[in-house]
Amino acid sequence: MSSSPKTFDSEFIAEVQRESEQNLALCYQCGNCTAGCPVSFAYDYPVNQIMRLVQAGRKQEALSSHAIWLCASCETCTTRCPNDIDVARIMDVLRHMARREDIVSEKAVGAFWKAFLESVEKHGRVFELGLMANYVSKTGRMFTDVDLAPMALRKGKLGLRAHDIKKLAEIRGIFDRYREQKQ
Repeated sequence: MSSSPKTFDSEFIAEVQRESEQNLALCYQCGNCTAGCPVSFAYDYPVNQIMRLVQAGRKQEALSSHAIWLCASCETCTTRCPNDIDVARIMDVLRHMARREDIVSEKAVGAFWKAFLESVEKHGRVFELGLMANYVSKTGRMFTDVDLAPMALRKGKLGLRAHDIKKLAEIRGIFDRYREQKQ
């Protein structure tokens, strides 16, 4: 069901609650989540307003938000919530929902996610150098953090080849099941 930004979508609320295992009605907009968030300066909507958008069933606005993609998942919001709502988990669920619907408001973050998952699917774990090359090819950001590469190589944090892992087929099976479920 496609909805306009101002449309109330009760199915959306139920889906967020089911996937996050959180009771959205417990949020009374105290603002503690926003007050503690170290990344809120970069958000289009503060955390408490994201929560309010979800409570109001405003799916399109919530999933189109830049905030869900910029969230650092530090869980400060969760720690500060007086009603023990796992706000970080809700932000994570919103990001997954947006990704499933191909709504990615932060293109560089979306490109990183995609490159990361492609690396895990191909190698069974992250191949850092391959991840960086894939990310650069998706974004065109050739010289982003290039100054860090020599130090990462010296410290062995950036392998020149992928690591072999056992049961790679099982990991690829996870991705196959996800694609089947998405259809």
